[in-house]
Amino acid sequence: MKRESSVTCPRCGQAEVLAMPMDACVVVYDCPACGMRLTPKPGDCCVFCSYGDAPCPPVQAQGCGCANPL
Repeated sequence: MKRESSVTCPRCGQAEVLAMPMDACVVVYDCPACGMRLTPKPGDCCVFCSYGDAPCPPVQAQGCGCANPL
C-alpha cells in the first residue's frame, strides 16, 4: 500500500509529495504555488483520488470511498 502521493495542481502544474492519512480522506488542499483550492472531483472521495498519483489508503484497501473526510 502506498502511503504517499504526488498531488499535482491542475492550474499551475505544481506537484508536491504528501503523506496520506491511513484512515481518512483529505477533501481540501491549497496549492502552495498558486493558491488554488483543490477539492475532490465528482465521484472521488478525496484530493488524492482526484489529483494524486495514488488513491488514498482507504480506497487502496477497500476499493471504495471513505466515510471520514478531513
